Amino acid sequence: MKHLILFLISFVVVYSASAQEKNWELNGYIKELFMYYHPEQQLPGTDTRDLTTNTIHNRLNFKWYTSDQVTAVVEMRNRLLTGSLIKEFPDYQAVIDQDNGFLDLSFVPIEGQHWFLHSVFDRAYLDWTSGNWQVRLGRQRVNWGINLVWNPNDVFNSFSYFDFDYEERPGTDAIRIQYYTGLTSSAELVYQFGETANEMALTGLYRFSRWSYDFQLMSGWVGPDYVFGAGWAGDIEGAGFRGEITHFTPRENDSTSEKATVASISADYTFPSSLYIHSSVLYNSHGKKGNAGGLNLLLTDNLSAKYLSFAQYALFGQCSFPVNPLFSTSLSGIVNPNDGSWYFGPSLSYSLHNNLELMTTGQLFFGKDGSEYGDIGQLLFARLKWSF
Repeated sequence: MKHLILFLISFVVVYSASAQEKNWELNGYIKELFMYYHPEQQLPGTDTRDLTTNTIHNRLNFKWYTSDQVTAVVEMRNRLLTGSLIKEFPDYQAVIDQDNGFLDLSFVPIEGQHWFLHSVFDRAYLDWTSGNWQVRLGRQRVNWGINLVWNPNDVFNSFSYFDFDYEERPGTDAIRIQYYTGLTSSAELVYQFGETANEMALTGLYRFSRWSYDFQLMSGWVGPDYVFGAGWAGDIEGAGFRGEITHFTPRENDSTSEKATVASISADYTFPSSLYIHSSVLYNSHGKKGNAGGLNLLLTDNLSAKYLSFAQYALFGQCSFPVNPLFSTSLSGIVNPNDGSWYFGPSLSYSLHNNLELMTTGQLFFGKDGSEYGDIGQLLFARLKWSF
């Protein structure tokens, strides 16, 4: 809490100073998200299988350009959650109010019997740029992923494809040093803060271009593992072609961690009619060959690049089409070929006005008991979003 109080004080000071000089930006959005959830089996301790939540989600993005070289950034998300899920599943608040960073910047400022307000600062950093150098200190997004669904190279800020309402993705508490060696090449080093060695990381990445492709090489230490990885992005006859691979090996001989190789390859193409198709394959050397089991959308929070899926293989497919400039449709699916479970996600979006969008989507999971997707159930969402 003392860290939070100090941070709020600094935020007020920054905002006051920037308001006088007018060298600042403030934007964000407000979203209304309704969710209906019908779990495959009734959740323990609940009286019904039909659960709902209503979330009013506000985001504030603040930038203060203190000079030509230094920028201060503070971004936060605030969510007011209500509904029968909060009433029937009291542990849900503890799941939401988590912060895996070095500083705990997540808190619940106010709550009621069946509702609560959750706030978190997921960006808070200083950025210094001079010539070919760029240094960023604080909570930030370190995005090393190339693919659009599964990112084995994204060892700092892994995210779940199913968390569609968090476009910004999580951040990490770190210092990031980048040096641009050319127009299409750069080297960077990231040190993630932590209280123990298994919570820290020190990893480097080098990007370069050859043969009309963008490549990256990475190596270092992430938590209990040494990591070595590579990725590429280019095209074949106009179709996007991307890939990532990362190998994890324990730093200590007596570590409970295990060796693993995680790789993903994807391809996507946009036809002249604007029809877009996208496919991807994920491989986990340590994934289960039989019933994968264990996936819980309500409780799975601490995702890592080493555990993007419980299965050894996963297949993804998507197609989308803009019916007109205001109305778009999309269908996506994921299949676990080992246990036969699968996910289906239809989505519709409509632009009601400038910066005002209505979206409906479903997350429908199917499979036998004990399979990766068979024990989840079905979720339906409706969202209204206004950006400012």
